[in-house]
Amino acid sequence: MVTTVKFEEQIKDLIDTLKSICANYGLGNDGNEFKIITQVFLYKFLNDKFAYEIKKIDENLKDNKSWESEFKTLSEEKRKKLFRRLGAKAARLQPEYLITHLFDIQNSKDFAKTFDDTLSSIARDNNEIFAVKTNSGAKVKLFDNISEFITDDSQRDNFCKAIINKLVHFSFEPIFNQKYDFYATIFEYLIKDYNSDSGGKYAEYYTPHAVAKIMASILVRGDVKDVSCYDPSAGSGTLLMNIAHAIGENKCSIYSQDISQKSSSLLRLNLVLNNLIHSISNVIKGNTILEPHHKEGKDLQKFDYIVSNPPFKTDFSEYRDALDTKDNSVRFFAGIPKIPAKKKESMSIYSMFLQHIIYSLKDDGKAAVVVPTGFITAQAGIDKKIRQKLIDEKMLAGVVSMPSNIFATTGTNVSIAFIDKSNKKDVVFIDASNLGTKVKEGKNQKTVLSEIEENLIIDTFNNKDIVDDLSVVVSYDEIKEKNYSFSAGQYFEIKIEYVDITNDEFNAKMKKYNDNLESMFNESNILEDKIKKQLSDLVHG
Repeated sequence: MVTTVKFEEQIKDLIDTLKSICANYGLGNDGNEFKIITQVFLYKFLNDKFAYEIKKIDENLKDNKSWESEFKTLSEEKRKKLFRRLGAKAARLQPEYLITHLFDIQNSKDFAKTFDDTLSSIARDNNEIFAVKTNSGAKVKLFDNISEFITDDSQRDNFCKAIINKLVHFSFEPIFNQKYDFYATIFEYLIKDYNSDSGGKYAEYYTPHAVAKIMASILVRGDVKDVSCYDPSAGSGTLLMNIAHAIGENKCSIYSQDISQKSSSLLRLNLVLNNLIHSISNVIKGNTILEPHHKEGKDLQKFDYIVSNPPFKTDFSEYRDALDTKDNSVRFFAGIPKIPAKKKESMSIYSMFLQHIIYSLKDDGKAAVVVPTGFITAQAGIDKKIRQKLIDEKMLAGVVSMPSNIFATTGTNVSIAFIDKSNKKDVVFIDASNLGTKVKEGKNQKTVLSEIEENLIIDTFNNKDIVDDLSVVVSYDEIKEKNYSFSAGQYFEIKIEYVDITNDEFNAKMKKYNDNLESMFNESNILEDKIKKQLSDLVHG
């Protein structure tokens, strides 16, 4: 029996080999390599998941080494019945869509076209479940015409053959019973070369495991079911996957929006890997701030849980004035950043996301948002107004200030703001800036928290523990008195240590201080005399 570790190695080898194939055909580090690798990986995963699910339904296919041949002999009516029972557990594949079928016909004429047509047919047949939508309702299909990324027509058949020959010799079936952590590792490995901040506009980097774990572990307490989880700047879905795992994938529905099509495609892949196919229809590619998609009637939809690691600074001057309307005045209650004369890219878009999140929470909803640490102490402006609302309306659970460089790709210090509309009592502030170990990650330095440190933060917050130089628990009134500061350090008590000494020890210390002082005075007098003498010796000219 192959171990989970061995399977992980085999999957990583599959990914590496697919990248090598791309490199051999001139697509190494090409912009299209990302699409090829992720889509081919998804095709393989869907193929094997389909096999896994239909074998559980049809006894004649179970433990049948040539189940593909048996499946091919089924009548169209029997296949339709099988598909109905399959539901949304997996993509619906016809016999000619299977990898083994393509392997068998790989030497046929125009194989690259057959390969592309197969992927297109799978996308068409499963469009209702697997397509990501845009704001306008247009659907972003599952697959592109993979072979067309090869500019040399004569090489396309061989390229597709190389892919099929790699895919046919491995199966995901034995590991479909694995849990979230296994797939999180695989997903991170799959996207590690492609999930970077492209051009600095929209941060698509992979949110660190520690941040995602802390957010989910503090937000989700006890048994939770039938809830909605939303991320208005979802990226590849790290935060959503963590909270779904904490709740239970079958107990929640995922909703998201992100302006990046690449991120939306990665999120779809993440949902497939993590048994959240039922939520793919809620993945929206679009501008959340300008055109929020998820609605209930004419109003924006409200959610039970919201997680977000929004971009901090982005130039949104192009549509800034379109946001400044009467209809948006409630959503953006604290205001909209003005367009600076210089450095438009420094516009604080995170403040827009934070206001949108507060507005999008249900009356008992909870949220966790990554913010720049400067937000928690800003003395005026939009940031201050947001903090005032959280305190005046009693909806703050607490704030955790993270160590510097918790993200290797940015030097900005970050904090996590936990919003809880049901928290009418004390608030927890944690200063975790001194935790973690500095490590090198490529050219950057990164701070890594140990599992013990992660759990210390989580337990301290959830238990509302007061720990010297780490955490405080304060009332809403105390926060108002501190000018609405969310910085734990401003609430720490200044402690003076007293040491008991005898009268003789006290007299001895005082004599020593007097002697030292007398000595310094004498030295000062000598220096004073020397300076006066040198000044008196000075003559003009």
